[in-house]
Amino acid sequence: MRIGSKATTWGLAIALTIAGVAPALAGLVNKKTPYYGSIAASKARMRTGPGRTYPASWLFRRADLPVKVLDIYDHGAWYKVEDPSGTQGWIMGALVSEKRTALVMGMVAELRDSPRFGGKILWRAAPGVVGRLSKCARGWCYFDVHGRGGFVETNHLWGVDPQEAIN
Repeated sequence: MRIGSKATTWGLAIALTIAGVAPALAGLVNKKTPYYGSIAASKARMRTGPGRTYPASWLFRRADLPVKVLDIYDHGAWYKVEDPSGTQGWIMGALVSEKRTALVMGMVAELRDSPRFGGKILWRAAPGVVGRLSKCARGWCYFDVHGRGGFVETNHLWGVDPQEAIN
């Protein structure tokens, strides 16, 4: 009786986990490519093809790194992505999130109190810094790095199109 009870409990826990993840994955699969997302895990292997039998070509060790989703294979089991350096490959669908992040590119980005050149500079972010995106409009995005945020011009960021609007 105890073994059956544990198995039932584990089965229910797994079913609830899958039910919670399924809508998020379904949302990603139904999006029109290309679009931006991010790496969902602290370690994610990029492969040369859509399957575990294909050799790994890269190991990402940075959760929240922005990626561009180029193609979706096998109903979302595998995503063809491009990273900020332009490298393309396949990642398991469960390792790609629709959380919007960006990477500072080129030179130091100034985070301002408002989306305009005359806005007060609150923070500065060095090239390579990753942060979360929100409130993107007219070439500016709110960029948050561990609670320190401000508006940044989109031309300083990889992970957002120049005139993209994000709520």
